[in-house]
Amino acid sequence: MSLYLFFDVGNTRLKWAAVESTQNPSDQQKKLWAYSGSISSKTLQSEEHRSELADYISKTLPKPAVIGFSCVAGDEAVAQLKLLFPQWNDIDWRQLRGDSVFVGMRSLYKEPSKLGADRWAALIGARALSNKNTLIVNAGTATTIDLLGSNGVHYGGWILPGLGLMQESLQSKTAQLPLATREDHQEQFGTTTNEAIISGCDAAQIGAIQFALMQAKEINIPVEKILLDGGNAKILSKEISQTNLPSKQLIEITEGLVLRGTWAWLIQQL
Repeated sequence: MSLYLFFDVGNTRLKWAAVESTQNPSDQQKKLWAYSGSISSKTLQSEEHRSELADYISKTLPKPAVIGFSCVAGDEAVAQLKLLFPQWNDIDWRQLRGDSVFVGMRSLYKEPSKLGADRWAALIGARALSNKNTLIVNAGTATTIDLLGSNGVHYGGWILPGLGLMQESLQSKTAQLPLATREDHQEQFGTTTNEAIISGCDAAQIGAIQFALMQAKEINIPVEKILLDGGNAKILSKEISQTNLPSKQLIEITEGLVLRGTWAWLIQQL
């Protein structure tokens, strides 16, 4: 039985997962990722840290048949990633890019090569999970919002600063605003500066999702499901759940959409 290993190299985090060849990207059981992990992307910049990471992964799982990956951290990060596993130097590395072909899907991006590989991978991962009109929200360092039709067409999307970037920009670009910290109890309208910043950043993210739903309806692609992924997914889901917005019934938190999409794409290549 062969094993597939996948990497998602983001600007902040490097994630990996491995699956057996008998598994399917459409599977949704909780223990789907038998082998997985996450570490700072800066790990790749250090030969010592790369060696430690490679040693850990190689001792955790058997030698994979192939390695699939996507990367938005630049060409240097790709080169550093491929330096892992010198003991497995005969393994085929397959890179998913923003313009990689996936049968049954296409993007309306004017320059597909400029579409982020992570966004395209997440869209493919979403397609593996659902054939409904879906809004894919990846709430990480940046928040990306993409519309995928039931017909497999990617209608485009938006990129906006993530929650952390919004909060940090207010602190760094203003004279008197502090770096806000999230508290257990959060008012809808902040009655302290800290609450006002946290609530305002949350409102901006939620408002973008709501506006995306309106825009999708305008072009006759009414959203039937919202897939929420990324480090801030639980925060946004919690905040939306406390509102009376109808969209909260559509939300489904998922993990590893980029890895799942890379997996689905890789299978088509083999």
